[in-house]
Amino acid sequence: MSLRIAIFGQGAFGRDVLEGVLAAGHEVVGVHVRPDLDRPGRPDPLAEAARERGFPLFRHRRYRKAGRSIPEIVEEYRKLGAELNLMPYTTVILPPEIVDAPPNRSLCFHPSLLPRYRGGSAIPWQIILGERETGVTVFQPDAGVDTGPIVVQRGGVEIEETDSAGSLYFRKLYPLGLEAMVEAVDLVDRGLARPVPQDERLASFQPLLDDEAARIDWARPAVELSRLIRGCDPSPGAHGRWRGKPVRLFGARLLPGGPPPGAVPGQVVGIEDGQLVVAAADGRIAVERVRVGDGPKQPAVDSGIAPGETLEAGGSG
Repeated sequence: MSLRIAIFGQGAFGRDVLEGVLAAGHEVVGVHVRPDLDRPGRPDPLAEAARERGFPLFRHRRYRKAGRSIPEIVEEYRKLGAELNLMPYTTVILPPEIVDAPPNRSLCFHPSLLPRYRGGSAIPWQIILGERETGVTVFQPDAGVDTGPIVVQRGGVEIEETDSAGSLYFRKLYPLGLEAMVEAVDLVDRGLARPVPQDERLASFQPLLDDEAARIDWARPAVELSRLIRGCDPSPGAHGRWRGKPVRLFGARLLPGGPPPGAVPGQVVGIEDGQLVVAAADGRIAVERVRVGDGPKQPAVDSGIAPGETLEAGGSG
């Protein structure tokens, strides 16, 4: 058997989900990608794959207006005759007239073990809040935010003390999520999917990670600062200030031992393995890369920030 599938998504993950369902013998009847995801000379990978294969490609910025679905877009979608929608990293809000329209409804990917860490910044918050283990979930979306019944869930992914949001996603959750999406489609196709309601007693929701949440306060414990910097890497970048300029830190590593005697929180106390070492209230953090102001990311030791200088707390926005 095979299913007629419409895909709503973006990026390399969306592209690889498309390739995965095609390899499993399913038919892709349409691909929806936001138009603003393209960059100069760098089209969105999912959109590019759809063009190359000749699939119908739709580039809508939104599907609702004034809280209601846009009728012409819903009608355009219905003509595809999709039997299942797939939503790999969808960032648009789809109306129920699309989400619930196919006979097999929709499947959505989420990079956490739902019902924990609902929301659009699940990966960074898991690092920032000190989780030790994570996984992926494929669920049937409903009217809530990441609240629908679970079709496939895979856990057992260790969050290491060196993981950034980028490494956790690309090295660990990305391949596991791809497998889970293809598995969920197969279960639906064979009539074996058994969606399980989420346990609301275990639910948590975190907001989108913004610059306020990414602000560094050097008086916090070193382990918390390390998690903050890693959770905000690569975006938006945990930030402090240096010589009156904003500075964003990347590639953090918690070092053993406390700060040197007399060091104040935020003071650069040395260089170790080619990284700047910054004192916190109770420990030391190695920083691999920085971005000063609007400049490029660069090795921290090449930034001009020198041992003996002190980084200030981040601004409020």
